[in-house]
Amino acid sequence: MIHDQNARPSTHQETTRHSAPKGWPSSVPGLAYGGDYNPEQWPEVTRVEDVELMTQAGVNLVSVGIFSWAMLEPREGEYDWGWLDETMDRLHAAGVRVALATATASPPPWLTHQHPQILPETAEGTTLWPGARQAYSVSNPVFREYALRMTWAVAQRYATHPALALWHVDNELGCHNAHDFSEDAAAAFRSWLTTRYGNVEELNRAWGTAFWSQRYSSFEEILPPRAAPMFVNPTQQLDFHRYSSDELLDYFREIKAILREITPGVPVTTNFMCSTRTKYMDYFAWASEMDVIATDHYTVADSPDRHIELAFSADLTRGVAGGRPWMLMEHSTSAVNWQPRNHTKTPDEMLRDSLGHVARGADAVMFFQWRQSRAGAEKFHSAMVPHAGVDSDVFRSTVSLGEALRRLAPVQGSRVHAEVALLFDYQAWWGAELDSHPINDLSYPEEVLHWYRGLWESGVNVDVVHPSADLSRYRVIVVPTLYLVTDADAANIEAAARAGASVLVTCFSGIVDEHDAVRLGGYPGAFRELLGIRVEEFWPLQSEEALRLDDGSRAEMWSEKIHLAAEDGAPAAVVSRFATLGHAAEAGSTVTPGSTAEAGPSAEPVPASIAPTGEFTLAGWPAVTRRQVGQGVAWYVGTRPDAQAVHGLVQEVLIEAGVAPEQVDAPVGVDAVRRWSGEGEAARSFLFVLNHTGQDTTLKVKGAELLTGTKTRGRLTVAAGGVAVVQEG
Repeated sequence: MIHDQNARPSTHQETTRHSAPKGWPSSVPGLAYGGDYNPEQWPEVTRVEDVELMTQAGVNLVSVGIFSWAMLEPREGEYDWGWLDETMDRLHAAGVRVALATATASPPPWLTHQHPQILPETAEGTTLWPGARQAYSVSNPVFREYALRMTWAVAQRYATHPALALWHVDNELGCHNAHDFSEDAAAAFRSWLTTRYGNVEELNRAWGTAFWSQRYSSFEEILPPRAAPMFVNPTQQLDFHRYSSDELLDYFREIKAILREITPGVPVTTNFMCSTRTKYMDYFAWASEMDVIATDHYTVADSPDRHIELAFSADLTRGVAGGRPWMLMEHSTSAVNWQPRNHTKTPDEMLRDSLGHVARGADAVMFFQWRQSRAGAEKFHSAMVPHAGVDSDVFRSTVSLGEALRRLAPVQGSRVHAEVALLFDYQAWWGAELDSHPINDLSYPEEVLHWYRGLWESGVNVDVVHPSADLSRYRVIVVPTLYLVTDADAANIEAAARAGASVLVTCFSGIVDEHDAVRLGGYPGAFRELLGIRVEEFWPLQSEEALRLDDGSRAEMWSEKIHLAAEDGAPAAVVSRFATLGHAAEAGSTVTPGSTAEAGPSAEPVPASIAPTGEFTLAGWPAVTRRQVGQGVAWYVGTRPDAQAVHGLVQEVLIEAGVAPEQVDAPVGVDAVRRWSGEGEAARSFLFVLNHTGQDTTLKVKGAELLTGTKTRGRLTVAAGGVAVVQEG
């Protein structure tokens, strides 16, 4: 039935008022469990069955209406609320709460047909047409007007519905349209630049436009970094990344303002994509605008270390959330559909993935999607109810996970404590991967994950935080490839070292300021005095080359001419030196610890086939240095050690700083993470043990195992591929 947008709400909507505080959706008991629910794809009989199955599975929260704009507003100004009214009422009656979407994630065909100017454009000038999703430019004022109108209509309709627990703004903002190069975007970019720089001469100075005759005489001459004959000005590219992230955030703010006005007591969020694959939204800058942090995460099928990347992404999400509990808004029960070859999960892996996020701070486990679609681009993406129906391992796993999360209700609200920080900055990512660099295939997330892996193998908890974060509580701080850093953030890192932290900085860090201008006087620029070194010149290696250091360790990709020098106090001491250069082994020098059950950090390295390639100029020069700074220590790594060497170096730094792993003697490949609630004598700890190996493991643990309801008596055996959660004491 078609309704006018001003139609009166139903009776229960008139009499029920919301009083939920800003923050976590308080009407959801225990840990939240559910997923994206798309009833508009199904007939009535299936919708009725859906709610019955949700009750069976223990679902208590679903996201509804994410891609429903065309169904809710089939023609401009005419609204069909019938199916959504019934869905909200039916879910409420079953005790399932709703994260209600603004329905703006994809404009309906009538809108793009009437107003094709809302469509985004690529750097090459190609229009991105309808037929998929997110075919809109957030800079286009017509699209903004329609999206805000749709948000207002949904909010007015369901403001007082008792099922409403949370607002879900749009969906994965910037996932497919992070960068728009249209004329509307060009105008918005110029406005953003005017606000940032004030006058064009300041912009010319920041962008270094004296190079290649790029000097601007007015802001009107400036364009987005569209396709050009050669490398586009790097600071122009960097500022366009910043503008694009800010423009998407501004769109979120406008929608949030409407929701806050109509429903001031209902928390508002959008689903981030905190991982090593989502680059162009600065989620640290977005975090303060969210009432609760939510994220989506999907593992990479062809990675043997996908469980380590999952751990990193969860720790990153917790860092973005400032340590507070967060929501896993989407992940997959089994295979996705968008990778070259998609990985089918076993029931054990589905449980490990889900509880791996909970172990690191998630208080919600949700999936895309509830029921696997019959049609459309994601019909082969797994769901909680698969094509095979309820008589399937996937649905049985869905029910089992719901029971597990019910048993883990006491964990809600508890937090992870870490003594180690790994610094991560989206803007450093953007800068590090600009073109025309000493090495142009360097991957910032791969470098970050390279060092995170060494920490994960060492069994310590890690907070992944921004360089501007409060670092005073950390005993070890790892700073991987922080190519771009502000003066303030560099000073924050140095202050932590002087106050007692062990700070480890890796190569290609501190090189440029926030304008991508090189810090002169020798690398690593911002960290030169802290580290007590001066790098004269980079010596990148070719892909077939590898290095040996004088301690027998192996490195690749990078070397540099390091001088020991300090204007303030003594220079650094040499820990290891470059020794020989040769050909890299075809398969690498080691098996990555933790990636299989066969190898560990204590294993002997597999010799690399390093054959002489001629005189190595840097033989004998420092590769790794260490310097006492105030009450702490500053380490520098002027190359890229292999996985075995990273593990050994991380161990040395942790031991020196007095940081020990969780005290359960977990072998490599067995993840042990604690969450804590309360303080002092009232403190409770929950130990999560995730066995990623193919062998049973026995740990020294005492307490109640929550998943089985059994008591441990000082020893806990976790089956190969299994999970245990112990409330200790």
